Amino acid sequence: MNTFGNIFRLTSFGESHGEAVGGVIDGCPPGIEMDMEFVQNELDRRRPGQSRITTPRVEPDKVTFLSGIFEGKTTGTSIGFIIKNENQHSADYNNLKDVYRPSHADYTYFQKYGIRDHRGGGRSSARETVARVVAGAVAKLYLKQVGVSVTAYTSQVGEIKLDNNYKQYDLATIEDTPVRCPDAGKANEMINLIKEVQYKGDTIGGVVTCVIQGTPVGLGEPVFGKLHAALGSAMLSINAVKGFEYGHGFDVSRRGSEMNDSFFNDNGKISTRTNYSGGIQAGISNGQDIYFRVAFKPVSTILMEQQTVDVHGNDTTIKARGRHDACVLPRAVPIVEAMAAMVILDYYLLAKM
Repeated sequence: MNTFGNIFRLTSFGESHGEAVGGVIDGCPPGIEMDMEFVQNELDRRRPGQSRITTPRVEPDKVTFLSGIFEGKTTGTSIGFIIKNENQHSADYNNLKDVYRPSHADYTYFQKYGIRDHRGGGRSSARETVARVVAGAVAKLYLKQVGVSVTAYTSQVGEIKLDNNYKQYDLATIEDTPVRCPDAGKANEMINLIKEVQYKGDTIGGVVTCVIQGTPVGLGEPVFGKLHAALGSAMLSINAVKGFEYGHGFDVSRRGSEMNDSFFNDNGKISTRTNYSGGIQAGISNGQDIYFRVAFKPVSTILMEQQTVDVHGNDTTIKARGRHDACVLPRAVPIVEAMAAMVILDYYLLAKM
C-alpha cells in the first residue's frame, strides 16, 4: 500500500531517519518540460527549517532524478528520484524507544507489525510527504499546459480563521507570510499564536483550504470513482489530517431552494450562478472551481510531560525531546496542493482513455 493513483501513480519509499526518501512515478505523459527550478521551489515550500514557526531541523531537500527524463523532458517511462536525509538527530528519540506517544502512530504500528522505528516514527513520519511533493510538482507542470491551477492556503490556526471564501482574497499573496495565509492581518495573529504554543512546548491544529481552477467538465465517475471521493482519500492519507469537506461541506443542511446551483447561459457557455457543489456534481467535475477544506490535528509529539504506558503496559510519563513543528499548517500547504494535483491529473488521464 505504498502506491497512489490509477494511471499517474506514485510509489514512495523511505523513513524519517533512513538514508533517503524517494519515489517512482509511473504513467507520466512524455514531453513535459521539466522545470527543475519549479520542482525545487515546491520542495522548499515544504522543507523544514524555513522559518521561525516551523521545526528547526534543517534539510536542503535537494531532489535527484534517476530516470525518466531526457534532454529536459519526460520520456513517458518511470521517473525515479531520491531526496537524501542529511540532518537527523536520532539520539533525540532514545527516551521514546519503550513508550508510546499519546495520539501518535507508535502503539498502532507496533501492534500491527510487532516492530517500530522509534526515531521520528519511521514510515509514519511526515518526512515521507517529501516524495509526494516531487510527484505533485510534476503533475502541476502537466496541468499547467492544459490550463489547470491548484492553490492552497492556511485558512485557520486554532480559533483564528478567515471569515470569507477564497474569492475575497488575493491568492497571489499566499507566500508573502510564513504561515501562508492570504489575509495579512489574520496571518500575523496566526503567527503569534503558533509562537505562543511553541514557547510552551505545545502544538496547535488548523485548516488548509484548496482551490482547483480550470478543471474541465467530466472528470470522475458516478459510482465508485467519484472525483470528490478521490480527493478526500488523497487528503486523508496525509499525516495529521482528521477531516475533509468540499463545496459547502457540512453547511449544506439547508433547504434545496437555498443550496441548488442554478444553471444559466454565460455568453454561450453553460455555467452556474452559485457553486455550493464545489465544482463536483454526481461525482463528476462540472467545470466550476473545485474547492475543499482539510482539517489538521495538532502535532502529537509535544515537549510537555504526558501520561502514557510503556511497551509492557506499565503506566508512566513521557516528555519528548528534539525538533518538532508546533503547527504543521505552513508546511502542509504544498502537500495538499501536491495530492490534489496528482488526483486531477490521474482523473484527467482516465477521462482521455
